[in-house]
Amino acid sequence: MDNRTFDDFDAYAKNYRAIHTKNIQLSGADSYYFAEMRVQMLQGYEQNESLKVLDLGCGDGVSEIFMQQYFPQWTIEGIDVSKESIEMAKQQQLANSNFAVYDGIHIPFEDNSFNIVFVAGVLHHVEFNLHSPMLDEMKRVLKPGGRLIIYEHNPLNPLTKYIVNTCAFDQDARLLRCGYLSRLLLRHQFNINQRLYFIFFPPKGIFKKMIGLEKYLHWLPLGGKYFIRAVK
Repeated sequence: MDNRTFDDFDAYAKNYRAIHTKNIQLSGADSYYFAEMRVQMLQGYEQNESLKVLDLGCGDGVSEIFMQQYFPQWTIEGIDVSKESIEMAKQQQLANSNFAVYDGIHIPFEDNSFNIVFVAGVLHHVEFNLHSPMLDEMKRVLKPGGRLIIYEHNPLNPLTKYIVNTCAFDQDARLLRCGYLSRLLLRHQFNINQRLYFIFFPPKGIFKKMIGLEKYLHWLPLGGKYFIRAVK
């Protein structure tokens, strides 16, 4: 697979977290804060038990640090098209995680291998014509009853659009509306178990006290990001 089909992260791998943190400084948080938030949210849906998890588009492996913290019984395989990012991930030396480069389409695992496929902030870096074959592969490697977890930026949020448009490694990104991705999942015969919007208020500063209100706003399509949990 020609990696030009996907946004190139090799040039940013070593400085990814610093670049990302600088880019999102308006949010009042750093890159690690949001990486932890995504994993922490899963406590409402998944258990700390012996599960096999695929992190598709794992980047530098930071999600795995928090998966080990919140779900220490999980065994995680992280794959990414960026060779440099995978080298950074391997430096984490996490006992329950393995990392490998792949071609972006053909997932190098057998059918029905995983309980969970975790895809965080990946699909907006992929050409739209590849979303469908990628979902075919995700479904193939999921066990019956397995869960597909997707996090994406919400293009209906003005701050999100600004942050993406001013980010060095998001220059070629094309944001996906939640409705588009939901329809695509249904066409691939996934059952959508949960869909919600989140990050309505900056997590630090004067708005921090308002974060408790977010649980009442998950239906409102104006959050900075959205979360979809779909079942095979």
